[in-house]
Amino acid sequence: MELGDVQRVAVLGAGNMGHGIAEVVALAGYDVRMRDIEEDIVRKGYEEIAWSLEKLAEKGLIDQDPEEVLSRIDTAVDLGETVSDADLVIEVAPERMDLKREVFAELDDLAPEHAVLASNTSSLSITEIAGATDRPEQVVGMHFFNPPVKMDLVEVIYGDETADETAELAYAFVEAIDKTPIYVRKDVNGFVVNSVLGPFGDEAAWMVSEGEATIEEADAAMVHRKGYPMGPFELSDLTGIDIGYHVRKEAGKPIPPVVQEKVDAGDLGRKTGRGYYDYGEGDGPTYEPGDGEGFDTLRVEARMINEAAKLIGNDVATAEAIDTGMRLGGGYPEGPCRRADRYGLDAVLDKLRTLHEETGEARYEPADYLVELVESGRTGEEAGAGFYDYGGGERDYRFLNYDLDDRGVLAVELDRPERLNALSRDLMGEITHLLNGVDAEEVRCVTFEGAGDRAFSAGADIGGFGELRPTDAMDVSEVFETVASFPRPTLAKIDGFCLGGGHELALACDLRIATSDSEFGFPEITLGLIPGGGGTQRAMRMLTECRAKELVFRGNRIDAELAEEWGLINRAVDREEFDDVVAEFVDDIVEGPPIALEVAKSVMDDGADASLDAGLKLESQGFGLLISTDDAAEGTAAFAEKRDPEFEGR
Repeated sequence: MELGDVQRVAVLGAGNMGHGIAEVVALAGYDVRMRDIEEDIVRKGYEEIAWSLEKLAEKGLIDQDPEEVLSRIDTAVDLGETVSDADLVIEVAPERMDLKREVFAELDDLAPEHAVLASNTSSLSITEIAGATDRPEQVVGMHFFNPPVKMDLVEVIYGDETADETAELAYAFVEAIDKTPIYVRKDVNGFVVNSVLGPFGDEAAWMVSEGEATIEEADAAMVHRKGYPMGPFELSDLTGIDIGYHVRKEAGKPIPPVVQEKVDAGDLGRKTGRGYYDYGEGDGPTYEPGDGEGFDTLRVEARMINEAAKLIGNDVATAEAIDTGMRLGGGYPEGPCRRADRYGLDAVLDKLRTLHEETGEARYEPADYLVELVESGRTGEEAGAGFYDYGGGERDYRFLNYDLDDRGVLAVELDRPERLNALSRDLMGEITHLLNGVDAEEVRCVTFEGAGDRAFSAGADIGGFGELRPTDAMDVSEVFETVASFPRPTLAKIDGFCLGGGHELALACDLRIATSDSEFGFPEITLGLIPGGGGTQRAMRMLTECRAKELVFRGNRIDAELAEEWGLINRAVDREEFDDVVAEFVDDIVEGPPIALEVAKSVMDDGADASLDAGLKLESQGFGLLISTDDAAEGTAAFAEKRDPEFEGR
C-alpha cells in the first residue's frame, strides 16, 4: 500500500491525545473515524475538537471552516464499525501492554487485510504489541507529542518485524498531515526523544540529591546559561514527577532520593499544586537568572550526548534524526549532536570517564560509538568531523563566494551565473557548510545574492534529480532549514529571477528586498512536482491561503510589485535605488544589539506556530533574559545621554 491509497483513518481513543490526533488528521483533509469505549467519552472528545478548531480559526492559525473539518470526523463506540474500512489505524489506548495487545489482537481480526496498524505508545515495545497479531510486518509505532495540534514531531518506530514499506508509509503520512517525522529504526526503550531527554532530569536530580546543587541552581543554569526552554525540575513539575518516576522504575533504574521524596509525599507537580515548586500558595518556579552560575551543566549534557551516541552506534537513529527530534519534541535550542560537536567530543568523553572513575556509576560509562569517534580523531567542528562532517576544516567553495567584513556582514553570493544560479546539490551543500562552520558570534547579518545580472536563483538544478533516490530527496530541505534557523538576521537581495528553489531560499531568509523587475514563482508543478524546500509551508504562513495556492497550483510568475502587495517581500524598488535600500536595512541590523536581535528572531520564529499564550511566554522569557545584558544597559544609558548606542553583543 502507498500513501495515495490511504483514504480513511481510524483513531482509537478520544482522550487528549486521541482527539488531538483525529483533529490533526482531519485538518489535513483525511476522513477520520474516532472511537472510544463509551459514548460520553467520544462525545466529549468531539466537543474538544470543535472547541479547538474554533479557537484556531479565531486566531487565524487555520484558514479552513471548522464545520468543514468537523464534517470529516465520524465517531463510534463499536470497534468493528470503526475499523471496517480503515486504511490506517492509529491506536491511542492507555499505556498498558495487556490492553494494547488485546486491542491489536482484535484489530487483526476486524481491520482490512491491507490496513497499517500503528500505536501511539510513548514507551511500550512495538515488537511486543505487534506480537498480538498475525501481521507484525504491518505494525508500526507513530508516537505523536502532546498536544498533537501544536507539536510538530512524530517518531516513526520500527518493531523487530516491521516492513520497510509499512514504516515508509507511516513516515509519508506524517509529512502529509504537516508534521515532521523521524525514524526510530530499532525498538528501544524510550525511543529517541525520551531516551535523550531522560538524563536531563535524572542527572540534575542526582546532583541535588547528593548536595552538589539546589533545584533553583539547576533550573537557572540550564535555562539562562544553556538556553533550554525549561529547567529539569520545572519540566518535571509540568509533566508530572510520577511519570518520570514510573519510567525509571519500569526500566530498572535507581531513583534519585529527591524524586522518591516527592512521590512518597504525593507532591507530583502542577497537577497536585506542589512539586519541586509551590503552585498553590506560591507562584511556581522561583529561580533567577544568576542562580546557576556554579552549576556543572556539562555533567548533565554529557549524559544526554552519551545517550545520543548509544542510539547512533546501535543504528537506532541518525544524528540528524536525534537533533530534529530533540529540537521539535523536546524544545531544545539545538540538537545534542550538533552541540556536542561544538563542545568537542573529547571534552564530553573526558567528563564521562572522570565521573565514571570517581563514582563507579554505570550511568557514566561512555558509549562505544563516542569512544570510536574520539579515537578516530572525529572530535567535532574544530577537527572537521564529529557526529557530523564539516569538510575537514577549510574548504574551497566552487559555487559560492563569501566575505565577512569587519562590521560582521557575511555576504554570500551564489556563483553559477551560467545556470542562472540554480541550486545544485553541491551548491546547497556549500551554503549549509558555510553557515554551520562560521562563528555566529562574529556575524551580525547575512546577505544572499546571485552572481550576474539576471537571477537571484532561477530554481533547483533539475539536471541532478535523475540520480536522486526518494530517501535522498528527503534531505534537500537541509539548506533551507539551515538558513532559516541561523541565529543572526538574514536578508535576500533579489535581482532578477527568484523561482522554485531560489524562491524557497529567499523565503527562508528573514527579510527580502527586490528590484522592481524581479520575478517570483513556484514552477515545480509544471514538472509534476511541488516545492520541496519549505515553499508550500512558508508561503501558506506568509500569504493568504488562496494566494499561496495560486503560486503553487498555477506555477505562474508574479512581479515584484505584486509580491510586495501580497507581503511576499519587504520592498520592491527601482534598480538604481536597490543598493541604497539594502544598505539601510543592513546598517540598522549591524548597528543594532546582536543579542536582542538573536532573541527576537528566536521568539518570533518559535512563537509563530504556537498559541498566543505560549508565544507570550517565550516573549516574556526573552525579555527577562535581555534585561540583564550589557547591551540593554548601554541602550538605556545612550537613550538618557541622547547619543547613539554602541552595542557589543554582551
